[in-house]
Amino acid sequence: MPDSVTPDPIPPDTTADLPLRRHLADLAARGETALGLFVTSGFPDPAATLPILTACVEAGADFVELGMPFSDPLAEGVPIQRASVRALAHGVTMRDAFATAAAFTARHADVPLVLMGYVNPVLQYGVDAFCRDAVAAGVAGLILPDLPPEEAAEVRAAAALHGLALTFLVAPNTSDERIGRVDAASTGFVYAVSTPGLTGQAIAATNNHARSSGDAVTDYLDRARTLTRANPLCVGFGIRTGDDVRRLAPHADGVIVGSALIDVATKAWDDPDASDADRLDAVRAFVAALRAGAPRA
Repeated sequence: MPDSVTPDPIPPDTTADLPLRRHLADLAARGETALGLFVTSGFPDPAATLPILTACVEAGADFVELGMPFSDPLAEGVPIQRASVRALAHGVTMRDAFATAAAFTARHADVPLVLMGYVNPVLQYGVDAFCRDAVAAGVAGLILPDLPPEEAAEVRAAAALHGLALTFLVAPNTSDERIGRVDAASTGFVYAVSTPGLTGQAIAATNNHARSSGDAVTDYLDRARTLTRANPLCVGFGIRTGDDVRRLAPHADGVIVGSALIDVATKAWDDPDASDADRLDAVRAFVAALRAGAPRA
């Protein structure tokens, strides 16, 4: 959408800090970088999603993203595409995602769970009913990568009514003006896509034309962070290792890892000789390595 378009306002009394934003801001105030992990609901099978999310928390995740399976996840690379296909083959529905969310939040009330997916299933479910049922399941926030703020009036109003935090996205080519408007529209955090393209792609290393450090990604994050005044800034896409986390953590309030965790889980659950305990240990070891890149205070 053109930068000249302004998102429809929502009533000011609905924009007070929601728990997701406060949780991330509290971590930042303590000098800690939040670690978020993404898993698709119903992946690698319906019984495994909740134990994987719990293993992530045990190994140091500060919040989790539960993916809503969709047949056409346009921003996703191959790992998350395949995770959606696998979940849909198991017959996983939106109500199943809500059930997983409810079970998770019953166990981990202090760890926010955010739903991430695409707007079409939300529209099919009914926007108001979706936001109502998400909050009833303990969901703290919602990310819809294919929904820009300019087209989100209905979702923003329903989310505000039910107390569901919304997160919108920015990218390296997003203008300063638009970053400010995305920040104003968001009520959870601002999601900084690390590099143009799909999830799972490697993060660019350096760019000799970058304005200061020679690192295009961190320069972009520093720019976005100075323009993001209402919300924490979390970065995702392409983060795979503790070294990646270590590189980006000083430039954002949180880092999010999805495709690399999906790869770890795929390998573990497709190993016929691995026990469930072995599989969850592999998840914990992976998340612990990420956590080491941005240790807690």
